Amino acid sequence: MIGIRELRTDLAAAVRRAGSGQRLVVTIGGRAIAQLGPIEAEQGQTVLADLVAAGAVVAPRRTDPGRLAPPVKIWSGVRLDRALKELRG
Repeated sequence: MIGIRELRTDLAAAVRRAGSGQRLVVTIGGRAIAQLGPIEAEQGQTVLADLVAAGAVVAPRRTDPGRLAPPVKIWSGVRLDRALKELRG
C-alpha cells in the first residue's frame, strides 16, 4: 500500500516498482482507492511463457537468434524454381 502523499512525492519510483511487476494499492485516508501495476497482456494475446506454463507449447531449446545463411545472388529474369534447382544440385 502506498499513500497518496507518498505517491505524489515519489511517483517515478512507484511507476518503476509497478513496471517491475509489483502491484501498488493507493490509499487516501487509509482507504484503498486505486491500484497501480504492470500492464496485462491484451485479451486474445498470449505470452510465450504463459503458453509454456499451460503446457500448450514446448519451450524452445535454443535461446540465441540463430545464424542466417548468406544471401544468394540471382540475376533478374531467372525463374525461382530453376535457381533453387541449381543451388540444391
